[in-house]
Amino acid sequence: MITEAKSLLISRTALRPAIGVVLGSGLGAFADELSDRTVIPYAEIPGWPVSTAVGHASTLVVGNLGALPVAVMSGRPHLYEGYSPAQVVFPVNVLHAFGVRSMVFTNAAGGIHGSLEPGELVLISDHINLQGSNPLTGPNEDLLGPRFPDMSEAYSRHYRELAKSVAAELCIFMPEGVYAGMLGPSYETPAEIRFLRTIGADVVGMSTVAEVIAANHMGMKVLAVSCITNMAAGLSDRKISHEEVLETGAAVRDTLVKFLRMVLPRLEQDEL
Repeated sequence: MITEAKSLLISRTALRPAIGVVLGSGLGAFADELSDRTVIPYAEIPGWPVSTAVGHASTLVVGNLGALPVAVMSGRPHLYEGYSPAQVVFPVNVLHAFGVRSMVFTNAAGGIHGSLEPGELVLISDHINLQGSNPLTGPNEDLLGPRFPDMSEAYSRHYRELAKSVAAELCIFMPEGVYAGMLGPSYETPAEIRFLRTIGADVVGMSTVAEVIAANHMGMKVLAVSCITNMAAGLSDRKISHEEVLETGAAVRDTLVKFLRMVLPRLEQDEL
């Protein structure tokens, strides 16, 4: 099915991007920044799962950011929607086959660390997989990567340094943090948040982990950024809602767009 999906992309656009971006809940505005765009609904790509979550447009946009060709996923599938781990990472597999070698993942996340505030961006330095699954379970696809891929630097240290330099130039506060991946779709309980804080998590969300594992399996370099859309359960008096997540995502949209516009060319130059 990867071959069929790749063939569809090749037939729709002459661009061959080396960088892919995944936009999380309420963060889809960056796709509008691309010129010479080809917009492909997920439903038209063989095997590509359609996101049912509010705030996910479910379109692949291939276009140019200045002179840089980029493939942008506006929305992603999630395990909590009933998709299997293999289905969740299928888009990353297809982008790799299409020629993408670096991935930038964004997501909406709850803040656990006491210094974080809604509307801030956090550079993910590592993750804790608490989703109860791994996309590499089952027979290994040797053509994609090794049976036991190394995850000691799942989030490229060098990419993170480049990202921190860009953030400093833009005067964006962007600390590093550890992302805890949960299954969802319910938000965490206060007791679960206390547990996550104890084991070293700074932010929590319901995506990204499986995609990052698959990307590393295939030798892709990864950068990931969380948008803090709410404080995690028990850390404020407010109840958590998806509406709040989308509202905060919209509020931080311009900051994220500025950051991506500057950091993506830096990543591309680094690979040349």
